[in-house]
Amino acid sequence: MRPGRRDAVNRAVARNKTVTSVASSATLADVEEVEVVVAHSERATVRVGDVFLKIDADQTRTDVEVEAMAMAPIPTPKILWRKPPVLALAALPGTALGRLGEPSTASSAAWAAAGAAARMLHDAPLPPWPGRRLDELASRLDGECEWLVTNGLPADLVTRNRRVAEAALRPWIPVFMHGDLQIAHVFVDDDEITGVVDWSEAGQGDALYDLASLTLGHEEHLCDVVAGYGTDVDLDVIRAWWSLRSLLAIRWLLEHGFDPAAPGCEVDVLKSQM
Repeated sequence: MRPGRRDAVNRAVARNKTVTSVASSATLADVEEVEVVVAHSERATVRVGDVFLKIDADQTRTDVEVEAMAMAPIPTPKILWRKPPVLALAALPGTALGRLGEPSTASSAAWAAAGAAARMLHDAPLPPWPGRRLDELASRLDGECEWLVTNGLPADLVTRNRRVAEAALRPWIPVFMHGDLQIAHVFVDDDEITGVVDWSEAGQGDALYDLASLTLGHEEHLCDVVAGYGTDVDLDVIRAWWSLRSLLAIRWLLEHGFDPAAPGCEVDVLKSQM
């Protein structure tokens, strides 16, 4: 799920009767408008006043999100209530660090603070559930690359990024990984992190995947994030994760009504690796 330029698509379903009825059941007073933050066939998030309602067809993802937020040593949204398939969360103060495909107005200090928050998370005790396996990632990457070429992405673009991505497919020491630490999920105020949202992909994984997700499409802030992270990292592996994440995401985005070819998004990330 990637907000930003895709928000216009999501807001087109803001009057959806099912979403509106769920919001109405929240018994929130004096609400004039329901804003659809993101919506597709698997899940939706709507904002009703200062409350976010997350509706997920797969409650195992919500189970992970609730448990991960309880374990995380960094700020997360307050859980107001849960009534499957709905999870109600309080809005975080501040604004998102940025959006994929748009310039970030956040300061270098705010980006460094995001790096520091990632380090704090990665230093925390591991969650009990497993994460991605290398062989599964490699197999999925092969299949996605074949699909991308078959469906019109230039073969040289896919082949080059497939080679770059191989650097990420190496053994790693697992950490407590957010799993989708894109900049739209990190909220800041006065250069301080006020909270991180969307924990449904959390688990044991590669620390550099989180750093790559955080800087995807915003390479100009990589040094700020690494400075805040506070330890040496392999920049080539972060760049490899940029390619890998983009290659794996494009088909899903297309099938769920998003545009990975929008300026600054996944296809542009692949082109930047050429």
